[in-house]
Amino acid sequence: MNMSIERRVKLVEELFNKLDLEISEFQNNSQLHCLTGCGNCCTNPTMEASPLEFLPWAFYLFLNGQAEITLKTLNSKETQPVCHIYSPLNLVDSTMGRCSNYKYRGLICRLFGYAATNDKYGKQRLVTCKIIKENQPDLYQDTTEAINNGLYIPIFTDYYMQLSQIDFNMGNVFTPINKALKLAIEEVLQYYAYRPFPGGLEKIA
Repeated sequence: MNMSIERRVKLVEELFNKLDLEISEFQNNSQLHCLTGCGNCCTNPTMEASPLEFLPWAFYLFLNGQAEITLKTLNSKETQPVCHIYSPLNLVDSTMGRCSNYKYRGLICRLFGYAATNDKYGKQRLVTCKIIKENQPDLYQDTTEAINNGLYIPIFTDYYMQLSQIDFNMGNVFTPINKALKLAIEEVLQYYAYRPFPGGLEKIA
């Protein structure tokens, strides 16, 4: 039997809460931080994600009666590469902005900058942006050395493996981020097409 949407959302949120605690501890230990107002990574046109990491976001939209209209918007700008949830602060510099729904940002959004990959020699390599490296070079170098000496840091593959264990199919599809958002909404809408509204709640019109 397929796991319900509500159960999958709960498990994804629990995984994210665990990661958020680990990232917070890593930030405290390393003192690395994103620059205020920087949304440079959110404007990366090659950014990909899995639909599963945006399932809580899609479920939130559904509960608040925004799923259909958001899906329509995504369909109308399907070729737009910049994340639909990203909100630029001005029209002059799109790299300055914020996530318009930060609570429901995806796994890739949480990991990037504060997680590592394992290189071919088995060493952990911090995956972060050029801006952090150039603006915080001493902290970056100190953190790199600390990681080599055993400082704990979340690992990309570990978290994506845990995510895929919640839903193998949704967790192993990687597409441009706006398509991932679209697929997450479609999953929720299809699930509840012939099922009662979740949790005994009344749907918001």
